[in-house]
Amino acid sequence: MKKNSNLSDCVSSSLRDYFTSLDGEKPSGIYHMVLKSIERPMLETVMEQADGNQTLAAEMLGINRNTLRKKLADYDLL
Repeated sequence: MKKNSNLSDCVSSSLRDYFTSLDGEKPSGIYHMVLKSIERPMLETVMEQADGNQTLAAEMLGINRNTLRKKLADYDLL
């Protein structure tokens, strides 16, 4: 579980930096902001590790291949 902990630490650290940078502004849309921030690099990295094989990448991600294709299209990664 140490590898997952590193990811959690990165997200936590980034969120702390985000809150610090607000300088009194009210935060909003954090959930979607975080998901959008991590989804593209996650897809790019997994596709790289799968050598572009979408079926393998979908298996690695634990999602349906059609879902992966939609996400790849959403981020212009096809």
